[in-house]
Amino acid sequence: MGIRIFNTLTGKKEIFRPINKGKVRIYVCGPTVYDEPHIGHLRSAYIFEVIRRYLIFRGYKVKFVKNITDVDDKIIEKAKEEIKSLSTNPQPPVDLKSKVREVAERYLKKYHEAMEVFGITPPDVEPKVTEHIPEILKIIEGLIKKGFAYEKEGDVYFRVKRFSRYGKLSNQSTEELITGARVEPDDKKEDPLDFALWKKAKEDEPSWQTPWGEGRPGWHIECSAMSMRYLGKNFDVHGGGKDLIFPHHENEIAQAEVYTRKRFANYWIHNGLLTINGEKMAKSLGNFISADEIFKRYHPEVLKLFFLSAHYSHPIDFSDKKMDEAKRARERFYILLRKIDESIPFNAHQSPVKKKKSATAVDRFRKEFVSAMDDDFNTCRALAVLFEMVNFANKSLDKKSILIEVKRLLLDLGKIFGLFERQEREEVLESLMKLIIYIRQALRERKDYTLADKIRKDLKEIGIILEDDAKNTSWRFEA
Repeated sequence: MGIRIFNTLTGKKEIFRPINKGKVRIYVCGPTVYDEPHIGHLRSAYIFEVIRRYLIFRGYKVKFVKNITDVDDKIIEKAKEEIKSLSTNPQPPVDLKSKVREVAERYLKKYHEAMEVFGITPPDVEPKVTEHIPEILKIIEGLIKKGFAYEKEGDVYFRVKRFSRYGKLSNQSTEELITGARVEPDDKKEDPLDFALWKKAKEDEPSWQTPWGEGRPGWHIECSAMSMRYLGKNFDVHGGGKDLIFPHHENEIAQAEVYTRKRFANYWIHNGLLTINGEKMAKSLGNFISADEIFKRYHPEVLKLFFLSAHYSHPIDFSDKKMDEAKRARERFYILLRKIDESIPFNAHQSPVKKKKSATAVDRFRKEFVSAMDDDFNTCRALAVLFEMVNFANKSLDKKSILIEVKRLLLDLGKIFGLFERQEREEVLESLMKLIIYIRQALRERKDYTLADKIRKDLKEIGIILEDDAKNTSWRFEA
């Protein structure tokens, strides 16, 4: 039946049909780099990482673009705060433009470091706003020519009510939006719903020269310009958090579709937000958890298992209790994998296995996993399938052919979730140690005890202990 995706634009689950057969183009709104990356950033990044990996698993060639907002009100305010915190007369004086750039670069570096620790694959393209000003200006000029935008005292605004389909993503009428007061007041606007495409520069702020004077882009125009630059005027998937549906994504659609006269993105995927013990995460509430902090407390795979426990579109509440449950869940997987390694002869897992009834049972797990993920990337159901595999394998520890198949499939499917990466490294070590033990045993059988003892001694020097009993040799790390 194929992959089905809940499309925010239509409000229903739809069969996924990419524009170009076998190829998928995805744009996801990335961070505004003005502060430490936190677990909310990690959840959003992980959700779209899993979606990307699954599409590749299903045979699609994916082009994935995630932007970086490196000039913005929040970044400017952060820079001003840092300048203010310096001594009264810093020497040399600190330039605001330079400080904005330094703040953005510093927090982008921290974001990249967090993504690397979390095992998030870099996007195919990671455009920055400051590197795409010409594309942004071209669109704004086009909107002005079409009569959908106007300049007022150096600012440029989009005329919302001229776009008859405004509100189609958030499923609200312009009257409802006004009543809900979900707009920013500004005396320069012709209408309260109009939004800024370009902002007049304030003193010392980063700015670029335009026909309307010095200024910088509004937030919404950035993503329209960068997504179309790398994915075309009409592409497959646009993603982001549910908090971006209005006004950010609604405004993206309006300005892009007026400019191109084409449908902007065919599918809109929005992830649910994260709370901490039932409250919105905020530094002012004292419940802000940075990426650095969470990785000091938990292995990245524990956090991944926690995220997988809820559907991507649902909100998820973080608590230590739930993280401890995820930690125990991870241990179940690794205990099984260790048991399999201990029971399978050296290199047996690389040998072809004849199809038996047991293999058919393992194939059933693959089909169930794919069925779950095809159903709007239902990770909680797919994760349950992996646990069913653990239970199945634990009842079949005396059947090596089954264990080999289970391990192969578990590692294969686990890659989609970025799991069992430590197992892959340990698997190499385990295989290497089995080979060393095999060679040492062969030496002993040939009565070459000098070389056999040298192997034991050299291993001990690097912290690996070999223990011989009447039948077998085992190994462990030195305590």
